[in-house]
Amino acid sequence: MSRTTAARKYGKPSKRSKAERLFAELPQSPVRRQPESNNQKDQLESLTERVSSLKIEEGPSPRRSPRKLNKVLLAVEKQPIEATCEEEDQVPCEPDTNDTPQTEVLEPKPEAQPQDKENDEEPVLGEEQFGTSLRILTWDDVCPPGDGIDKIAEASFAEVYRVTNDRGTSIIKVIRLPSPIKPQTKAQVRSGLVDEEPHSEEDVQGELRISEWLADIPGFVVYKERYVVQGKTTVELLETHQKFQKKMKRQDPDRAQFYPSPSRYLDETRFLVVELGDAGKALEDWKLDSEAQLWDIFFLEAIALARAEDTAMFEHRDLHEGNLCIKQRRPPQEMGPKSKGVFGFSGLDITILDYGLSRAEDLSIDEAAPVAFDLEKDLSLFTSTHAPQCKVYRQMRSFMLRADRKCLPPEAHDTPYAKGIDGSLSWDAFAPYTNVLWLAYLYEYLMGHFTGDKKELAGFKKETKEMWTYLNPDAKESVPCFGSAADVVCFAVESGWMTQEQLIGVEDSVLEREDSIIGPREVPREDISEFQEGTPLRRSSRKRPA
Repeated sequence: MSRTTAARKYGKPSKRSKAERLFAELPQSPVRRQPESNNQKDQLESLTERVSSLKIEEGPSPRRSPRKLNKVLLAVEKQPIEATCEEEDQVPCEPDTNDTPQTEVLEPKPEAQPQDKENDEEPVLGEEQFGTSLRILTWDDVCPPGDGIDKIAEASFAEVYRVTNDRGTSIIKVIRLPSPIKPQTKAQVRSGLVDEEPHSEEDVQGELRISEWLADIPGFVVYKERYVVQGKTTVELLETHQKFQKKMKRQDPDRAQFYPSPSRYLDETRFLVVELGDAGKALEDWKLDSEAQLWDIFFLEAIALARAEDTAMFEHRDLHEGNLCIKQRRPPQEMGPKSKGVFGFSGLDITILDYGLSRAEDLSIDEAAPVAFDLEKDLSLFTSTHAPQCKVYRQMRSFMLRADRKCLPPEAHDTPYAKGIDGSLSWDAFAPYTNVLWLAYLYEYLMGHFTGDKKELAGFKKETKEMWTYLNPDAKESVPCFGSAADVVCFAVESGWMTQEQLIGVEDSVLEREDSIIGPREVPREDISEFQEGTPLRRSSRKRPA
C-alpha cells in the first residue's frame, strides 16, 4: 500500500516494534518507565532520523535564515471508502464541551461491509462485545451516593462526565448502544429535543482501536477500561445532566439538546462507557495569561502529533479547543532570555481527546488497512459556518480535493465523494498536512484568547513570525508550507526554541498502572461466581507518575 505524505523528508519509515518507534519522552509530559534495553540509541533512533538533517550545535542554535521548504503535494485515491458509521443528528460543527517518505499515492484497500445486524437482546454476563468480555454495571455502580459525577462535555457519539471518589478521578465517555428509552414527553417535543441516535459496535470500534495505538504516546488520553452500563438513572446523574443543559442554554439560547434526559432510561437501556484518565480543563476553559503557556501549549500539541504521525500515521482531523485539555503538572518557572530557549517553562501538560473523526493504522502489521472515519457521510460538517473550526474542516477537504492550500467556500462542498485531482475523494489517505491545519488553528486561537501582558503576546508573535509564514493556510501559493507536525517540531529545534536534550530527555521516576476507579456494588456470594467467570479486564498499558 503506497502512502501519501509531505515531500520534505525527515528519515525513513520505521519497521521496528511499536515501542521502538515511539519518540523519547519530554520532561513536560507524564513520565513513563523506559523499556529495558542495553542500547538506548536504538530506542531514540526514530526521533534521531527526523532531526538528522539538522546541524544542532551545543546549546541553543542561533537564528537561521529561512529554510527552503518544499510544497505539499497530495494525490487523492479514486475509490471512495465504504461507509461504516451511522449519521449523527448532532450538528457536527458545534463546539464540544465536550516518516515522511517521498511523496506517493495511498490506495485504500476495500473494507469488508459491516453486517447490518442490530442486537436488541439484553446482554448476558460475560457476553463478547467490542473484542473482549466487558463488565456489566449499573448507574448505581458508576455513581453511588457520596461519589461525585459532573457532566462536562458532549463529544462525538458521547456524553462526557467527570467521576470522583475515594479511589481517584476519571473521565467517562457514555455512548448509548441500540436499546429502548422512554418516548419524549410533549414538553420535550416542544423544546426541540433532538435524540442522539444509539450507536452500534461498528460506529465506535475505529475510535477504540485508535485509542489503543496511541495509548503509550505522551500527550494522548490515558485509557483505563471500558464496560457496559445498563438500567435506570440515579438522582446524581439526572441532576448533573440538567445542570449542564441549563449552562449550555445560557451560553447559547438557540442550542438544541442532543442527548436524551436520563429520566428516560429504562431497565433495558444500555451504554458503552469508556473510562479515561482525568486530563484537566479543556483549552476553551483555560485562562491564557503568560507567554510560557503559549510556547508550551503549541509545541506540546505539535510534538504529540509528530509522535503519532510516526507511530500510527495519525491524523486527528477535529482538534479544536474542546478536544485539547490542559493541566498544571508542576509550578511554572520564569523565562530567561530567548537565546537560551523558550520551551518548558510553564509547567503545563496537554492531552488530546476524541478520535471520532481521526485516521490511523497499525504499523506493526504489514499492509494493514487504515482506520478512518468517512467524513463524506455528512457534508454539513463542511457547509456549516456555526463555529470557527468549520473553516478547518473545509480546508482539510479542499486540500484532499485540490492538493493545495486554496480553501473552497461552503457551497462547493455539496457533492459527496467529489472528484479531485486523482479521482473520487477518500479519507482513507494519509495526509499529515491536516495536522498542520489544526496547529494553525491552535496558533490563531492562542493569539485571540491571550489575556496576559500585551508585550509578551507581541514578543511571541515577533519570534514566531517566520514559522507562521509557513504555517498560515491562507498564505500565497508561492509561499512554501509545512507538510506535517514533524516538520513544525524540526523547525522549532532548528530555531533554537527547544534543545535536542529537551526533545529526547528522560526523567527517572517510579511509575504505576492507572486503573479503573469504578467498581460494582457488593453482590450476594451466590451471584458473584458468574460475574467473575470469563470477564478479564482489558486496560491500557499507559502509566502515570507515582
